[in-house]
Amino acid sequence: MGREIAKGYEPQLIEPRWAEYWVREELFKADPAADTGGKVFSIVIPPPNVTGSLHIGHMLDHTEIDILARWHRMRGYNTLYLPGTDHAGISTQRVVVRQLAERGIDYQKLGRDEFVAQVWKWREESGETILGQMKQIGESCDWSRLKFTLSPELSRVVIEVFVRLYEEGLIYRETRLVNWCPVCLTVLSDLEVLHEERAGSLWHIRYPVLGSDVSLVVATTRPETMLGDTAVAVHPLDERYASLIGKKALLPLLNREIPIIGDEMVDREFGTGAVKITPAHDPNDFAVGKRHGLEEIDVMTAAGKMNENAGAYAGLDRFAARKQIVADLEERGFLVKIEPHAHAVGICERSKTVVEPRISTQWFCKMKDLAAPAIAAVRDYAPGKENTIHIIPDNRRTEFLNWLDNIRDWTISRQLWWGHRIPAWYCGACGKITVSRTTPTACTHCASADLTQDPDVLDTWFSSALWPFSTLGWPEQTPDFATYYPTTALITGYDILFFWVARMAMMGLHFTGRVPFKTVYLHSLVRTGSGEKMSKSKGTGLDPVALNQKYGTDAMRFCLASMAAPGTDIVLSDDRLAGARNFANKIWNAARFLFVNLDKFEAGGTSLDELAAPAVRAQAPYAHRNAVPLADAWLFSRLAQTIATVNDALENFRFHEAAQSVYQFFWGDFCDWYIEWVKPELVSADRARAIVSWRNLFAAFDAALRLLHPFMPFLTEELWHQLPQPAGAKSIALDAFPIAAAHWLNPAADADVAFLQEIIGAVRNIRAEMKLDPKKKVEADISIPEQRLLRVAEEQRDFLQRLAVLSELRLTAHKLATTGGAARSSAQFDVRIAFAAESVDVGAEQSRLKKEIEGLDKAIASKERQLGDETFLGRAPEKIVNGLKATLEQQKIEREKLQSRILELETR
Repeated sequence: MGREIAKGYEPQLIEPRWAEYWVREELFKADPAADTGGKVFSIVIPPPNVTGSLHIGHMLDHTEIDILARWHRMRGYNTLYLPGTDHAGISTQRVVVRQLAERGIDYQKLGRDEFVAQVWKWREESGETILGQMKQIGESCDWSRLKFTLSPELSRVVIEVFVRLYEEGLIYRETRLVNWCPVCLTVLSDLEVLHEERAGSLWHIRYPVLGSDVSLVVATTRPETMLGDTAVAVHPLDERYASLIGKKALLPLLNREIPIIGDEMVDREFGTGAVKITPAHDPNDFAVGKRHGLEEIDVMTAAGKMNENAGAYAGLDRFAARKQIVADLEERGFLVKIEPHAHAVGICERSKTVVEPRISTQWFCKMKDLAAPAIAAVRDYAPGKENTIHIIPDNRRTEFLNWLDNIRDWTISRQLWWGHRIPAWYCGACGKITVSRTTPTACTHCASADLTQDPDVLDTWFSSALWPFSTLGWPEQTPDFATYYPTTALITGYDILFFWVARMAMMGLHFTGRVPFKTVYLHSLVRTGSGEKMSKSKGTGLDPVALNQKYGTDAMRFCLASMAAPGTDIVLSDDRLAGARNFANKIWNAARFLFVNLDKFEAGGTSLDELAAPAVRAQAPYAHRNAVPLADAWLFSRLAQTIATVNDALENFRFHEAAQSVYQFFWGDFCDWYIEWVKPELVSADRARAIVSWRNLFAAFDAALRLLHPFMPFLTEELWHQLPQPAGAKSIALDAFPIAAAHWLNPAADADVAFLQEIIGAVRNIRAEMKLDPKKKVEADISIPEQRLLRVAEEQRDFLQRLAVLSELRLTAHKLATTGGAARSSAQFDVRIAFAAESVDVGAEQSRLKKEIEGLDKAIASKERQLGDETFLGRAPEKIVNGLKATLEQQKIEREKLQSRILELETR
């Protein structure tokens, strides 16, 4: 085994090698028969769209999942991280239709079978880019269990679920008003429609009342739909129009006679109190039409153009028709006025076009009965309570319950060719429906062979709702299903809480009797440095693949984890990523320091195996002269505390706390303090003492690497292989997460080192205030009245002098002189650095301090004037006033410090 560590950290050279190694060696293959004492961790990936590539939301999502998977695996859990992709019905069909059009091919002329074959071909050639990217970022998935929502084995599950729900009366077919996308050419569920507040107009149109010289004026935001009007409605108690109910009105432009009806749906305060009724193009009007038996006239095509029912406007796009209709109304004297009017407009989440309410026959799933068990599972959650779901953060739990309490039936059919085709056949003889798990040869009602399958497919989210159990082999009782279901946790974005999480909860409970996951952690959004939501269309989206190339995947993972506090969005910036990259550099340089110096030590006759073999590391910390040195006792105590913090934080999905704790230990405790402390011991002439230091150092380094591994898998894998490992050991990912021995915790060592660190910090602060060269050694006097602490300082004199950069350190139990130097006091010590001609220019320093005081005087006076102004105090927010007061107090304290410094200089 070589120990050649490059001078510089180059993640682009390291990461591809280990990513390929992990997949090739199948290191993360799960075994349902593995004996882990009942400790199981299973998690399924939120299946990304087969059309997509890795975006920043995926990067956060997958990083958090992988951290948990690696952490559990290292702790001895039977761990399954199951990968897969979603067929993404609408999105995939749009991609392939567009690509065919670019080649001059009309997909509709190809026919269904040939088009579907083209989509499968596209998927094989370029439809799984994201899987390669997932492997590149080191996700510890079991790739042998890779699933696809449209694969044959999962399609069988989808059909089984549809048929069972139909047989239970929970799936039905009905004609009603639905959300229709003229671009995607399919119905949408309520969740697939976004609502935007837009500035529009309210057109007031005059409808003549037949047999009179009276007109009813109606107000509408969509004049083009008036061509489908089949009534005008007023409130039955509206005295203005009571005499007109039952009469006829003339529909402008088309001259169709329509009834005037009374219905309590009408808002007497809106517009004129009279409304046009278009049952085929408005959900409220549809309900009114059903109550009054009105005709339903559809005036648009699926593509949003006016159809033959629109008369002279047939063939026009709906918005072009709107302009022409308004112009014609005005020309013929029917347009009364136009008012500006802001209203919510439904937008297709995929195409971003305006959704059209449209009458259509669709398949629906009844949701109230399915929702009840899911509501109970979330509402009744308590730690340790079986068959309940814990949702984190808690505010999302409230949203979940509120939505399910008010849930509406789900439109599950889609007018597409790519997807799970609905297993329903229509009989040409009797007109009835046969729903079957297999293709029927005869109608189940009349035995006719004249059967035609429904052309529609199921909503993509229908198959995704089955993901936790369909991927594990249900309905068969497979070993995977028996071992890994229910899954331990689900990690996903809060934006698909209703699309996916709620539906999985409902389907899982209904078909297996058990929750599909025990905990749901909903992570937040990643925002730009300016706080905006990332958007590809706005050019504000960040490409994680490019960022990984620039900073390293480990840096990206660690940066995201360190900022992933529950309930708060992540503001990603180059500075943050650079900071994470610097952390990786710090670790790399620490490792390089160890091995470069080890080469020199080994020349004395001690091998690496004697210092760092697994059996040697397991016995740390080592003692010298019957006592573990203070530095080592303190470091292992800190390591024990860090391990406990990380375990607790990850157990509770506080990724930021776990990452920051590891950062503080590795960078602060291990690199900045411990390595600097033990440097002299590593080259000590006392060989026995040096061996103790090297052994403790390597044991701590190895534990720190394992502690960091879930967050930075590539870097830690590379460095772990530089240490002696057991025969056949393949990866740090399969090594044990560090476990702290009880005797590692050492409150006395913690307190003593905190005392020494406080002394060094005080000296450094004095040096900074005196503007001394950080590398220039100075003399210092320290008074420590307590004899035990004085002994600690005496014993660690070399450590104090080196880290405080002192040429001489005088320790005493007596009080220090109060003049001739700069001093600092604490409860346990006083420290004083004497003024020396070579250390400070008294005149220049006094001049500088006076200028600083003058600036502070002006700032203090300004704030005092503001806080004394009653008008300002009466208008300014409390937060602003309190902030000014706090700043004023800080500036006064700073002024006192500067004044004291001038007095110190004057008494030299």
